[in-house]
Amino acid sequence: MNYTKGTGELKNWIVSENEFNSNNLGKCEAIMCLGNGYMGVRSATEEVYLNETRDHFVSGTFNKFDENEVTELPNIPDFTKLNITLDGERLDLEKGELKNYSRDLNLKTGVITREFNWTFKGKEYHFISRRFVSLKELNLMAMEVEITPLNMDSAVVISSGIDGQVTNSGAQHFHEGEKRIYNKKFIEMISTTTTMKIDFVQMTTHALKKDGVEVEIAPDLNMDRRKVSVEYKVDLKKGEKLTFEKLCTVNTTRDLAHAGKELKNIRTFSLNQLENLSKIGFQTLLNESAKEWDKKWQEIDIKISSKEEFDQLAIRFAQYHLIVMTPSHDSRMGVGAKGLSGEGYKGHSFWDTELFIMPFFTYTMPEVAKSLAKYRFETLGGARKKAEDNGYSGAMFPWESAWKDDGEVTPVWGAVDIVTGKATKIWSGFIEQHITCDVAYALWQYYMVTKDEEFMENYGFEILFDTAIFWASRLEWNEEKKEYHINNVIGPDEYKEHVNNNAFTNYMANWNLNLAIEYYEKLKNEKPELFNRLNEKLNLDLNLNIWMDKVTKIYLPQPREIDGVIPQDDTYLSKEIIDLTKYKNQDHVGSMFKDYSLDQVNEIQVSKQADIMVLFYLLENRFSTDIKRANWNYYEPKTLHDSSLSLSTHCVLASDMNDKEMAYDLFRRASEIDLGPNMKTSDHGVHAASLGGIWQCIVNGFAGVRMLGGDLRIDPKLPENWNEVKFPLNWHGVNLTVEVTKNTLIVIRNSKNRTEVKFTVFGKEYVLDKKIEIKY
Repeated sequence: MNYTKGTGELKNWIVSENEFNSNNLGKCEAIMCLGNGYMGVRSATEEVYLNETRDHFVSGTFNKFDENEVTELPNIPDFTKLNITLDGERLDLEKGELKNYSRDLNLKTGVITREFNWTFKGKEYHFISRRFVSLKELNLMAMEVEITPLNMDSAVVISSGIDGQVTNSGAQHFHEGEKRIYNKKFIEMISTTTTMKIDFVQMTTHALKKDGVEVEIAPDLNMDRRKVSVEYKVDLKKGEKLTFEKLCTVNTTRDLAHAGKELKNIRTFSLNQLENLSKIGFQTLLNESAKEWDKKWQEIDIKISSKEEFDQLAIRFAQYHLIVMTPSHDSRMGVGAKGLSGEGYKGHSFWDTELFIMPFFTYTMPEVAKSLAKYRFETLGGARKKAEDNGYSGAMFPWESAWKDDGEVTPVWGAVDIVTGKATKIWSGFIEQHITCDVAYALWQYYMVTKDEEFMENYGFEILFDTAIFWASRLEWNEEKKEYHINNVIGPDEYKEHVNNNAFTNYMANWNLNLAIEYYEKLKNEKPELFNRLNEKLNLDLNLNIWMDKVTKIYLPQPREIDGVIPQDDTYLSKEIIDLTKYKNQDHVGSMFKDYSLDQVNEIQVSKQADIMVLFYLLENRFSTDIKRANWNYYEPKTLHDSSLSLSTHCVLASDMNDKEMAYDLFRRASEIDLGPNMKTSDHGVHAASLGGIWQCIVNGFAGVRMLGGDLRIDPKLPENWNEVKFPLNWHGVNLTVEVTKNTLIVIRNSKNRTEVKFTVFGKEYVLDKKIEIKY
């Protein structure tokens, strides 16, 4: 991999692969994934290889293979594969001689370019391909291939179409449907998911040019089981360039644009759509998409002056993927833990969305954050059902969510137990319950940053109250200690199952209940009509008494007098301590499970990821710096960071404690999860939470931006090798530009509205007019 290829205007915009290796296909397939939030396409090569993974997903189209399977995003029929033969020889880079190979993802325009010279049996060809998913036309993916024989005339044959012989790791999600080729030009495949009965209308068309002049060539037509294609045969003279363009569209009966439409109408729409797009042509469509990307980058771009150029590329890579993976067009859909770049975690949404992805959008693109917050309202029915099924009241959000009506979709069985040889039971869907307060926190944070009253009145307050109702019902009275406990849970540290009184869970449940009490009083006094509506629906008067009675009696683990360490749970500090050096220095996450089973790990003082540290991040004002440092010193050496979301949390906390060297090291490690030299880390898809976390490292960590109790704080702590960082920030509907240097903070108002913007810098309050410059 090469991360320094971009020059001039493209400096720190190019992610490049400079060597082809068919054993390492997954890396670039995932990190060069293309998308627009509606769909995502894994960037497999045009030609076929044994170890490839061709994935194309459409957001929100979840399906079960059968009743015994877990719902997942189905891998839809493939457009990207081309069968190319050159003088009777199939293009195969594992054979022959390969020179000048490169595959580049341009983050600025969302385009992949692939180029090489291939020589086989003395015949040399120059090959260039380009591919993009349109940011303007959500239903469109397009690709272009240029082939030039360099030292002889050549007969080129290209077979292209739609291939439905794809699966999700063997699970076939589609009934075979109708196939058709219109006028030997427009290819159609209809597919219907097996259980949810979502219809997909996929269409494609081609255009061919010789030396830039379009040529009409009658193709051969082919249909097979789950496949439909056309085959073009073209004779090229030495030095003559063939350009092969392919436009592809996807429409489904789940699309908002097609709600209530009959399939025949969607087919007609799709055909007309593709006909119109084909008149525009590949290059113009690419230019239009690139213009949309330019608008997006003007809105979100972060500029870093660092001794390490990689840092600038890393944040752009993260922001690029946050855009392509997020279904901002439809609030019925969440963000998958692997985005739309791979089958990992089946496209399900976790707490990753609320705590690691949403903050980027909340502070930068609040309309997208609003859509993600509304998604949780859409799933409220499933949350209430989960609470009821488990004997509780209120809303108990699923650990893994898919379609808005699916409820809990966490698989029950996972990886092998090395001791028993059986599949390990996944308890997260049953007892990892902190996600309920994570959802509440994220929408409250959105409200505090944006002051979006409309969202709260229609969606947010109901969630805040209903989650508090759940926690009140979840608390368990301990008669001996005269306090409420939360027993038998998994906290953020998933290496500790069936624990009692996980500190993060208890503190956040306490926070959730206190917030509900606060808004009960506020709405009753200031918005009586809204209060009455919610009171009638949720019986707030009765629940207030329950909240008031219980909230002060919740057990909140306190720092030990001897060292200031807060017990992560009731038993963590009494478990066995072993030398973790081997696992802290591991090349691959999860290496501990080559030596221990999960049950054994459960009895050792070792953590998968940040737990207490997340608590310090979210409820910052409740803990002193000394307490944070004491717990950092105790827990960080025992934390393996086996979850990709862990490093960014530790980075922000290290910044808070003014440990700039440690903070920067953690930022780099987080950045290299997908972009680093390890060619296997991203095989199942990019790490969505970590990518959101990279933004948090910079804005919440190095720049010190934080929402505390509804107020804005900016306490910068730039890494030593950074000279400056400049980024956009939205606060209370005002677009700001924040510039941080070694000793200066500049905040600029870009919006014309006169909403007051107040913030503190190292304890001193400032009020922004148009621009303010602060020395610190």
